[in-house]
Amino acid sequence: MIHFWLTLTAIMVALLFWKWRRPANFPPGPWGLPIVGNFLQVDYNNPLPDLEKLAKKYGNVYSIFLGNKLIVVLSGFQTVKEALVNHAAEFSDRPQDPVFVEISKNKGIITAPYGQHWKEQRRFALMVLRNFGFGKKSMENRILKEAKYVLNYFESKNGCQFDPKLVITNAVSNVICSILFAQRYDYHDNTFSRQLKLIEENLKLVGGVWGELYNTVPIIRRLPLPFQKIFRNADEILSFLKNIAEEHKKTLTLGEPRDFVDCYLEEIDKKQDREDGNTSSFDEGSLLIEMLDLFIAGTDTTTNSMRWALLLMMAYPCVQEKCYKEIESIADGKEFVSYDDRLRMPYTQAVIHEILRFGNVVPLAVPHSTTKEVLFKGYTIPQGTRVMADLNSVLRDETQWKFPHEFNPANFLNDSGEFVKQEAFLPFSTGPRVCLGENLARMEIFLFFTSLLKKFVFSWPEKSASPNFTTTFGIVSSPYPFKVGLKCRKKN
Repeated sequence: MIHFWLTLTAIMVALLFWKWRRPANFPPGPWGLPIVGNFLQVDYNNPLPDLEKLAKKYGNVYSIFLGNKLIVVLSGFQTVKEALVNHAAEFSDRPQDPVFVEISKNKGIITAPYGQHWKEQRRFALMVLRNFGFGKKSMENRILKEAKYVLNYFESKNGCQFDPKLVITNAVSNVICSILFAQRYDYHDNTFSRQLKLIEENLKLVGGVWGELYNTVPIIRRLPLPFQKIFRNADEILSFLKNIAEEHKKTLTLGEPRDFVDCYLEEIDKKQDREDGNTSSFDEGSLLIEMLDLFIAGTDTTTNSMRWALLLMMAYPCVQEKCYKEIESIADGKEFVSYDDRLRMPYTQAVIHEILRFGNVVPLAVPHSTTKEVLFKGYTIPQGTRVMADLNSVLRDETQWKFPHEFNPANFLNDSGEFVKQEAFLPFSTGPRVCLGENLARMEIFLFFTSLLKKFVFSWPEKSASPNFTTTFGIVSSPYPFKVGLKCRKKN
């Protein structure tokens, strides 16, 4: 009897290890344990250093087990570019991650599967956002209007030390809210601040170990573990957005859209009877998820880029002062520099690009998936394989940057001090799934950054300690909380 149980146990263990094996010609990677895979070998509080080590050992295309799922990781600029641009059609799907499917039901833009419905939604969103000012002077005016509120808030803190996170988050979010539902929220509005807090919390949970455990270990999904908070938070945010959509339905005047929600409601009305007989992807469920996608995407990434901007300017006062002098010379008495002025501001342009490269707020991008079996770099990757593009490895690729591991604006300047675009500058990812709001984010960061530096001197308030550049990891990574020292510049 003992021999029977020993034999049965050996067979079961062998079957478990057989299941956790790589297919033929699959990218190599570390050996994984049954059930948990490589969870014990990769620190999911911040996996970037471990991923860097794995790339050095296994090459720029390797694989890891997350639970029972094999994930392909793409490392380095050339590899990421070849996959997402040269093989765009094969790598532009999204994985059916249970946490995203549960929230979005495969609707919207960010996590929706690659296909006709996704193309319709993205095309429509881009058209509406352009109509409401993307890349135009009207958008610049929206941002500068919000910048005045920020400047007034900061001016009230003159000579004080304070954490700028809340006001920066509110200001950035107000810009996208003005487009989505023609609404601006006061910086002390508790209901709105609550939504921003829920967004931040969910991005940390989804991008961290609890989100990955929910996605890859099915037997634990019903347990009362921290990932359940993801769905409670999402429900609360969606309820907030649904109330806005319902109010818009009551006050909508056809032909006179006030914002994105009005345009979408009109589109739903137009698509009720499609001549081609196909089901329209425009419905109220899709509207809510698209509002959620744009609300989140238009808030957290730009917010954390601005927080990095302030932290780095305090850490590098010489860089801050050089930016200020260039801003002043171009402003020439104007209250603000314009977005077009950036073309005459090579140093400030270089600094902002370096902030985005060094800050690297979306280090692993949103996961990709293969639309079909693909032969890539000599490896066979099956259809439906989850793929992570390691943008951290791109933005710190030693073959692409003069100073890959330090903050240095010279990464974007030539010997004559002229601004130089860099092909490996991919903080917004690349290919068909490139960030929808890249142009808005670039404009916001430039205008908020130059407005703040023109009026204030930022200094590190803790003289006994140096600034902490460690990040809090998540889908959107952020600096640790910090305070700014602030003084108004003397008027000429």
